[in-house]
Amino acid sequence: MNAAALKAALHDGREIAILDAREEGEFGASHLFWAIPCPLSQRELRAPKLVPRKATRVVCTDGGEGHAAKLADWLRGQGYSDVSVLEGGTPAWKAAGYVLFSGVNVPSKAFGEWAEHHYHTESLDPPELKALMESGQPFALFDSRTPEEFQRMTIPGAINVPGGELVYRIGDLVPDASTTIVINCAGRTRSIMGAESLRRAGVPNRIVALRNGTMGWELAGMQCDRGKRDSYAPGTPATADLALARADSFAQQAGVRILPAAQLPTLLADTSRTTYCLDVRAAEEYAAGHLPGFRHAPGGQLVQATDQWIAVRHARVVLTDMGNGARARMSAAWLRLMGQWEVHVLDGVPSLPAIAAPEMPQAPSISVAELAATPDALVLDFARSIAFRDGHIPGALWAVRTRLPALPARPMVVTAPDAALAHLAAGDIPGARVLEGGNAAWLASGRALEANRLMPADEDCIDFYLRPYDRNSGVEAAMHAYLSWEIDLVHEVARDGDSRFGQV
Repeated sequence: MNAAALKAALHDGREIAILDAREEGEFGASHLFWAIPCPLSQRELRAPKLVPRKATRVVCTDGGEGHAAKLADWLRGQGYSDVSVLEGGTPAWKAAGYVLFSGVNVPSKAFGEWAEHHYHTESLDPPELKALMESGQPFALFDSRTPEEFQRMTIPGAINVPGGELVYRIGDLVPDASTTIVINCAGRTRSIMGAESLRRAGVPNRIVALRNGTMGWELAGMQCDRGKRDSYAPGTPATADLALARADSFAQQAGVRILPAAQLPTLLADTSRTTYCLDVRAAEEYAAGHLPGFRHAPGGQLVQATDQWIAVRHARVVLTDMGNGARARMSAAWLRLMGQWEVHVLDGVPSLPAIAAPEMPQAPSISVAELAATPDALVLDFARSIAFRDGHIPGALWAVRTRLPALPARPMVVTAPDAALAHLAAGDIPGARVLEGGNAAWLASGRALEANRLMPADEDCIDFYLRPYDRNSGVEAAMHAYLSWEIDLVHEVARDGDSRFGQV
């Protein structure tokens, strides 16, 4: 498919998914607006979730290196019946006069900028927040990122309330309407979306987004805290009914459909459409029990990084929170306003058959004790590069499955945070064995991991688009560049012309 044909396909109203076969770091350098990262090295794990209906139109792309053709061949071998390759990849798209984007989660981040412009979200600069802290006036500061990001660094005094929980819990957290509510993230998007969620839900307080988040805080010469775990009280909030009323009003305005539980099986049986089923609750709630076939997609992250879960434009999306529906309604309203999908909130708990996990290859394994007794073994770690830096088995090499270097003639042991990825990778290496329990088992045995922030080097992290504070040099310049990039997204999106933000 050439660039002009793909551009036309994006506007014909039919289902389509654009899968970029490069590693995520390469993808982040330059890609199409609606392209979804599906690295060739993780095709078995990602593609079936991103494109669950095998009759969906799929267009594979890359940077012209040939990865797209390999992904397309694999998809056809798995039974996908309508697969094309973008001729010439991203260079051909650019040569045709179309816009390319850097960064990751671009549609979601661009939507955040659109929301700020459209709703005129109030914001304040870090020095203004500092003055508010010292003024004695009542205020509450909430960090709307994931718990992991919050623990890495946060503004002093902040409480971690991920974006999907804000409307659901704000009545308990801030019962007094005279209290100013400040929402922050690391940069801009989740600050804006968190603040605007509360505003769209009709929370009566003054609500502001912290402009440029923790990056702006540190660029202003102030220090972030690290290792904090302050969060909301778990369980159902006392003000859950109020949260539902607020969220329902917003969802109705956005055109969200309420799906009775009894109708879900009929929707799922319709093979002419793609239907994504997602559970927007917190991780611990999902782990305690969830509906068969519903993937975990915490609400704030779903809106922030939609391309991690939904690849098919014009698909159906069904959300649940297994509760009163407030959280599902908030996430659904924002997805609906992004303008790409038919969005439903599940009302009730349907009876669904259990779904068997897909069979994955099983490679031979080795225990931690056996590995420790094999001093000439070479450990290949297939974790994300950023995680490898934080901790790996001493002497291990970081690896990407489809980019393996020449390996010495030594016993090979494979480890990865995802056991399925470890077994897939080991299957590609003759004689390799998988470490039972991975690095977690190594730690549990009383052995230490080693950390090295310089390995792999920034330029070698092809699998991960480094955030400014992940870099080993030029951090301040990268922060400035990132914030400028986010601000300019709204203009680039307008030039691209493929979004439908706000068109419900």
